[in-house]
Amino acid sequence: MKKVEAIIKPFKLDEVKESLSEIGIQGITVSEVKGFGRQKGHTELYRGAEYVVDFIPKIKMEIIVSDDVVAKVIEQIAAAAKTGRIGDGNIFVTPVEEVVRIRTGETGDDAL
Repeated sequence: MKKVEAIIKPFKLDEVKESLSEIGIQGITVSEVKGFGRQKGHTELYRGAEYVVDFIPKIKMEIIVSDDVVAKVIEQIAAAAKTGRIGDGNIFVTPVEEVVRIRTGETGDDAL
């Protein structure tokens, strides 16, 4: 099993969610986060004063999937989240040792 984490632009969330639903992904955890990478924030004007906004609002999606669908999940997220402009985001994949469904006690792939 793998944990796929994707940092995407907020307005792309619905497109990514629909894209993942089409391939049968049912469980997604979504968090509103702030951060920056190469984008390095931007400047804004407020009441005539210019200030730097270091942290850009983003969406962090976390999905636990079996090993055989990881490549398809990555492909779907990348295609749906892409705008072609800086700040499109990143996808991270890490191994997951164990999953337990609390309600039923199921473990492993059965708990997904």
